[in-house]
Amino acid sequence: MRTALAVVLWASLALIAYVHAGYPLLLAALARLRGRAEHPPAEGGVPRVSLIVAAHDEEAVIERRVENAAALDYPPERLEVIVASDGSADRTVELARAAGRAVAAGRVRVLDLPRRGKVRAQDAAVDEARGDVLAFSDANALWKPDALSLLVRRLAELEVGYVCGRLRYLDADGTNLEGVYWRYETAVRGLESRLASITAGNGAIYAVRREAYLRLDPRTSHDLSLPFNLVKRGWRAVYEPRAVAVERPLATIEGEFRRKRRMMSHAWPAVLAGGMLDPRGYGGLYAIEIYSHRLLRYLTPVFHAAALAANIPLAFGSPFYAVILGLQIAFALAALAGRLTGGRPRALGLPYYYLVVTASLAAGLWDWLRHGTPATWERAEGRP
Repeated sequence: MRTALAVVLWASLALIAYVHAGYPLLLAALARLRGRAEHPPAEGGVPRVSLIVAAHDEEAVIERRVENAAALDYPPERLEVIVASDGSADRTVELARAAGRAVAAGRVRVLDLPRRGKVRAQDAAVDEARGDVLAFSDANALWKPDALSLLVRRLAELEVGYVCGRLRYLDADGTNLEGVYWRYETAVRGLESRLASITAGNGAIYAVRREAYLRLDPRTSHDLSLPFNLVKRGWRAVYEPRAVAVERPLATIEGEFRRKRRMMSHAWPAVLAGGMLDPRGYGGLYAIEIYSHRLLRYLTPVFHAAALAANIPLAFGSPFYAVILGLQIAFALAALAGRLTGGRPRALGLPYYYLVVTASLAAGLWDWLRHGTPATWERAEGRP
């Protein structure tokens, strides 16, 4: 019995260590040995782009988003902006139309759609779009002037069907609020892009070739489902860190937990029921990425629970296992202290944030299993 418990404990701890440290190290080694270099395309024509912004009750930010889109460093005659309002009950439609008339008359269209969810709003906008490239953005994200040009440049590479830019979190005064977790996540994304393809994108800034666009299960999202589905169809999904969008983060870590919980309730259907774990069509290096970054990462709450459950009986009569249990409890107490102190100092904030992220994975799965996942979504609490 103790042998079986020891196997569970060490296997669980090893998987946790692999997901967070071993996998990035493996990626770095493989990317050095087999990584792909970026191949700048030959100079050609400037493709027509449709920039699509799905919005639900975004009256606080939609004018600024339209103004930012119209000011991008891209030939105006080759760019149209489509705001797809998903059943907004506030002034989103009115303000988006007014902003479009003021800054880009004739180049901004606003669709006043019934409430069906973000993916269906994006599909409706694609049906109206005239662009050869379909770019997508959240309503609260602002793009740097050259961001669109950089995305389009990567899509000119023949095998690239999807490209995601980099999201930066800034405070209202411009202070960089990118945390350790987000820098870690973007570094992993960059390594995946060099090695094969990224396993997920970011809703704030990405673009797709029109011929590669897919209509997805409305319960999921473009962020998670488009990359792996396009890879299965022979495209590459890449990361372009020079194409930058900025957002203001949520005001509290608790708000971040609720946001991530909602995201995970939409992610689990893609992972377990949407074909992500079926390696037919990708295999090889991309299979390593999918199973490591998505399946094993999402299962870390299970590994933590198994490690703790196995460690408790082992600790009786064994000073060594008592120390291991003490370390687990100390980490949990540090996370609790981080909650009580608002995430400061960083030595307490990091355990607390890790606990929040890990708990959101389990909570999202619980929500999906209990209630299913609706196609609609709500604006994140605490965001303007």
